[in-house]
Amino acid sequence: MDILVTGGTVFVSRFTAEYFAGRGHNVFVLNRGNDVQSVGVTHIKADRHALGDMLKKYRFDAVIDVTAYNGKDVADLHEALGRFGTYILISSSAVYPESLSQPFSEEQQTGANGIWGAYGTDKIAAENYVISHIPDHYILRPPYLYGPMNNVYREAFVFDCAERGMPFYLPKDGSMPLQFFHVRDLCRFIEILIEKKPKDRIFNVGNTEGISTREWVGKCYKAVGKVPDFVSVSGDVPQRNYFPFYDYAYILDVAKQNELMAELTDIDEGLKECYELYKHNKASVRRKPLLEYIDINLK
Repeated sequence: MDILVTGGTVFVSRFTAEYFAGRGHNVFVLNRGNDVQSVGVTHIKADRHALGDMLKKYRFDAVIDVTAYNGKDVADLHEALGRFGTYILISSSAVYPESLSQPFSEEQQTGANGIWGAYGTDKIAAENYVISHIPDHYILRPPYLYGPMNNVYREAFVFDCAERGMPFYLPKDGSMPLQFFHVRDLCRFIEILIEKKPKDRIFNVGNTEGISTREWVGKCYKAVGKVPDFVSVSGDVPQRNYFPFYDYAYILDVAKQNELMAELTDIDEGLKECYELYKHNKASVRRKPLLEYIDINLK
């Protein structure tokens, strides 16, 4: 297939482009050319908001839109495309209001989320454009994504703590659940959608079960070959100052996903793979001053 991937330079978009190129497809990546491009893909150098007729000559079998954050992002790309097949929008679980009953299901009404703010409502606008303008579409709503090439300071932060041999400063009792999804599983599911064309158009995607913050940190330390000692931090200390996730627990219902793809990456294996790659690519991660805050305020 000829596949267009928006972005293609960091984490999800880069992994997606390389995944489908590795499967033998002709992959085109659309970005402004500010970063090193992957080997084995065709680079279309442009801003998605100033495409003109640049894309009209192509006929893409699938468009995987990883980098759309609002309705205008989708509209400008859609209007610039020539003929294309299936359009897949990577949306977010942030489209569900935190007040809804959990686990969140695809049938629930989307709306403003007090934790995610404009990020969530902008994603809703992107979804609404796709639904109203592109008949052959799929919308995916992942929780926290992890895996190779992750440039967000999440598991990498815990790896750093483990390498330093320091105790881990855990929010409260560490029982808050998190839900993850390996980026390779995301790509596998996109592949299934393109091939099987299910009738449902919107899918929550993610691991079936949540995992507590304490368990997740333990698994990250295990990937480094360490066992953490935990220090409980009271709720009076702003969580995001020393921990990479908001104080917000949610779980997605992924039953529809599991009907199509039941076998998922084991999180222990996934984190081990992350660490092995992280050891040699530390400079690619966008660090936040979490360790500095801990050193100054919590130790």
